Amino acid sequence: MTILKKKLDANQYNLKDQVVAINRVTKVVKGGKNMSFAALVVVGDAASGVVGYGSGKAKEVPQAIRKGIESAKKNLFRINLTDTTIPHQVLGRYGSGQVLLKPAPEGTGVIAGGAVRAVMTSAGVQNVLTKSLGSPNPHNVVKATFDALVQLRDRAEVANMRGKTVEEM
Repeated sequence: MTILKKKLDANQYNLKDQVVAINRVTKVVKGGKNMSFAALVVVGDAASGVVGYGSGKAKEVPQAIRKGIESAKKNLFRINLTDTTIPHQVLGRYGSGQVLLKPAPEGTGVIAGGAVRAVMTSAGVQNVLTKSLGSPNPHNVVKATFDALVQLRDRAEVANMRGKTVEEM
């Protein structure tokens, strides 16, 4: 099943950026070593449940972060949320990274590691339990988290798919 997502305009949201990881990359060439930096950035508007990620590479850290933010603004997703948590448990996968997301009662907070926490707080999820399984690589963990968030369905959508009303669910 392919998921059709419409392009979200980054200018209509109040996006906050968060740097997840900065990596120093070295390319060995004839004249020596060329240093550059790679940045993984998550941007999101907590009020409207919109979040995206991107990566940028440049000779210096600020330019790499700036490129990552621009890249993240180009692939924004809208997340289905119920009040302050997620509607149901979900497992996201990317490569060997897996992320398990569980809904949590009010007052629990975001129980998550670094990369998953950045995505959850940017998306506006206030109460969630998470477990990162498999690869600890921040790129794979962020992509697995996004895979999980894209799988979230709200009650109306599930009822419509099953041909029932929301009250019957």
